[in-house]
Amino acid sequence: MQIGLIIIGDEILSGKRQDSHLAKFIELLGERGMQLAWAQYLGDDRAQLTARLRDAFASGDLVVSCGGIGATPDDHTRQAAAAALGRPLALHPEARELIWQRIQQMAADQGKTVTPDEPDSLRRFEMGVFPEGAGIVPNPYNKIPGFHVGNVHFVPGFPVMAHPMMAWVLDRYPQLHRQVGVIERSLIVQGAMEASLTPLMESVEAEFPGIKVFSLPSVDHPQWGRCIELGVKGSPNHLANAYDALKRGVILFGASISTELVR
Repeated sequence: MQIGLIIIGDEILSGKRQDSHLAKFIELLGERGMQLAWAQYLGDDRAQLTARLRDAFASGDLVVSCGGIGATPDDHTRQAAAAALGRPLALHPEARELIWQRIQQMAADQGKTVTPDEPDSLRRFEMGVFPEGAGIVPNPYNKIPGFHVGNVHFVPGFPVMAHPMMAWVLDRYPQLHRQVGVIERSLIVQGAMEASLTPLMESVEAEFPGIKVFSLPSVDHPQWGRCIELGVKGSPNHLANAYDALKRGVILFGASISTELVR
């Protein structure tokens, strides 16, 4: 099972707001020894969302989708999820109760009384209309929940709500957690071209299953100038041996190593 992140909102694509979900999700994954496999940014377009979510549901991946689950005209995620699944939308009983608790709390804070059948309450209940059969993703900030169907989970776009909800989602999958430790080692190589080191990278990956070799060239690094960060990441069982093999190969090639990094 891979792990994916979908970030939804025209305001992100237009630059009106800066995304903080990707960095936070990677941080939450790292705390649990997990890694992100893919991420997508999408606008508030229902047809496009439906197509992308259909792929997400079919993938079998653990997916978190951020944004677009409100009840205003520019929110399309709930409807797109239902269309992708071929299911009707329905007011979730537990979601309704949680939203009603929030409505009452807000009214009490303002010294007002409220009923569940007045227009404002009915509009707020719309935020609990999910694809039929969905489960709840709890929202510790204001009780208004997100939802999940299978391994695809939907949370709000507000970081203060979304980030603890992301953590809750990841903790639903303890079988994917790994002991946090060294999962990446690399070295700064100078005096070699990336293409000339490709055979070495291929041989290390072939020799050590579960290991990925990565290469990040730079022409103007502020500390090392023209260089390549060359490293390995993946299974802790093979990481040290794979790194040693990579380092030996660089030395045998005749390139210089400026420094070594551990993450």
